[in-house]
Amino acid sequence: MSDEQVIGIVAAVIRDVQGRVLMVRKRGATVWQQPGGKRDADDLNDLHTIARELHEELGCTMHEKGARWIGRFSAPAANEPGHVVEAEVYEVKADGPFEAQAEIEGVCWIDPAALGDMPIARLSREFILPAVAATPVVMHPQD
Repeated sequence: MSDEQVIGIVAAVIRDVQGRVLMVRKRGATVWQQPGGKRDADDLNDLHTIARELHEELGCTMHEKGARWIGRFSAPAANEPGHVVEAEVYEVKADGPFEAQAEIEGVCWIDPAALGDMPIARLSREFILPAVAATPVVMHPQD
């Protein structure tokens, strides 16, 4: 049995029309990851958590309509040694701007099928982005 502590989070996958995925880098971190975060006690559900986190971190507005659960994934935490992060991951639509705010220092768009040597958190590199790369970009009627 491991002594690692589990950090529960909810993470968002946001894709543009070219299929690129939005990634963020927290202040002081060296790796890129999906936006999202820990649930607050007053969050109604996972999508409420994501909407709140996206607004706080990026200033964008999420649309609950069309949200798609991708899965639950876990990996060693990128920024907290000795911890494992367990994420409920959803693909969501959001309207920009997508600007670094709060603890976010950087924002970029990447091709999930061509990561190269970009420093990406294990959760994203090994689980989330491969799952996203295997699914087509779904455009909703309002797009």
